[in-house]
Amino acid sequence: MPSQNCSHRLRTGRYSESGQIYLVTVVAVERQPVFTTYKTGRLVVEAFRKAQEEQFANSLAWVVMPDHFHWLIELQNLSLPKLMARTKSRTTVALNRATQRQGPVWQHGYHDRAIRKEEDLLAVARYIVTNPVRAGLVKKTGDYSLWDAIWV
Repeated sequence: MPSQNCSHRLRTGRYSESGQIYLVTVVAVERQPVFTTYKTGRLVVEAFRKAQEEQFANSLAWVVMPDHFHWLIELQNLSLPKLMARTKSRTTVALNRATQRQGPVWQHGYHDRAIRKEEDLLAVARYIVTNPVRAGLVKKTGDYSLWDAIWV
């Protein structure tokens, strides 16, 4: 795990751009499976919807796994670091309230990858929504309830 200083150096030179499509992955602290129920997973989904409602990000595809999420977005009127800080904060507050727990939910930082225009967005979305199948949680994507994609 990179130190805080190393983590900071990895972000040096990064910038986010409105209209750019990003694949973002956020992992729970120590990969704890905190989103194991539909109810807790929907707390993350509500944060995605709020970001879209506020016109900060257009959600293209997402999946909420027990210990992380993948979110394919078109960034709109907010920087990616601010969007991720808001999303992580909202989900932490909501989960802690709903489950009477305390403390952080997410690891520091997040992984992001800008998607080039020539990349096949449908293939990226397919990769995201089939994550529960690859993880052995379900036999087919339709059996998992915490995912969505605009192409479906």
